[in-house]
Amino acid sequence: MMWLDMLRTPMAAPETRSLKSMRLTILASSALLMLTILALAPLRSAIGVGAGGIAAALLVMLVILVPVYATAKNRADNAYLDQLGAAHEAGDAA
Repeated sequence: MMWLDMLRTPMAAPETRSLKSMRLTILASSALLMLTILALAPLRSAIGVGAGGIAAALLVMLVILVPVYATAKNRADNAYLDQLGAAHEAGDAA
């Protein structure tokens, strides 16, 4: 299994551009937050107390974006599965 396969989110529905964009933004923000935390001391000496603000901003962005993504993904999956179920039921009735 390639490492890229592990980064994909399992979805029932095909991934839309907006969902893909949100997913990639979450991954990039998480990586930037990790790097910011690991390099907090050098950042603090370079830019001062604003280094903590960078980490806080990334954390707030993730706190907002992850539930928005999860809700949108869940709605897309449910709509797709409902559509498949209706098509399956229509096929059984015929």
